[in-house]
Amino acid sequence: MVREERLRAFSRARDSVITLQERERHGIGMQSEKTLHAVLKDMEEPDRTYHEVPISGCIADIWREGTGAIEIQTAHLSLLNRKLPRLLKAGPVRVVHPIPHEKQIILVDPETGHPVRRTRSPKKGTFYEAFRELFGIRPFLTAPGFTLDLLLIDVDEYRVPTGKTHRGRPSVERFDRIPTRLFDEMVLREKKDYLQFVPEGLPEEFTSADFAAAAGYRRKGFSDVLLLLTRLGVLERIGKRGRYYLYRVADLSIPYSEKGESDPCS
Repeated sequence: MVREERLRAFSRARDSVITLQERERHGIGMQSEKTLHAVLKDMEEPDRTYHEVPISGCIADIWREGTGAIEIQTAHLSLLNRKLPRLLKAGPVRVVHPIPHEKQIILVDPETGHPVRRTRSPKKGTFYEAFRELFGIRPFLTAPGFTLDLLLIDVDEYRVPTGKTHRGRPSVERFDRIPTRLFDEMVLREKKDYLQFVPEGLPEEFTSADFAAAAGYRRKGFSDVLLLLTRLGVLERIGKRGRYYLYRVADLSIPYSEKGESDPCS
């Protein structure tokens, strides 16, 4: 559940950054920074004097002395691998990663910027979508001073024709994403926080199929979730049932050294 102050901060930032009427009249995405990134940066820190601050040989999206860095990463979390060690030496780091929840797709005339077709995607994003990205920064997920902030956000996704075809159909590309609502938020600081991904109603021992069903998620592509939770030490693989691996929730009070194991994130 999103705290009320976070909802207010999102609404204020969205109103500050976006004027839809102007964007539709003069064309969209003409600024150097894409809209979703700009809104989230303004939401996290409305005082723009703290934006784009040089620190430790790199540029932090947001930096305040005493509170550390905030990085807004809308995709490709692995791109942070060179930056995170430097920022973490300077202070705490919070990475904000948005996940599209409900999406309206808007096809735009590239000359005028006017919408020519609107469709709503039938797919709804969930926090589990983040796992495709989390492997890219696995060594940092439980590092001291690191926080991952996942946001489920409804977006209007603007697309423009490329002038090409793909499999006989006109090809389009994403041009910009405009956030319309902050739907939910999940904050991950410690290993125990990843228990939020473990659905209720699981038996003590379970397979990936049991986990996916309890989570209300398609089984295909769900192996990344269990693999990462296992490598983080949140789940344990304890054997097999037929051709399927069996898992259980790990006792997080027992250090890896007492289990005779090395930290799977090292």
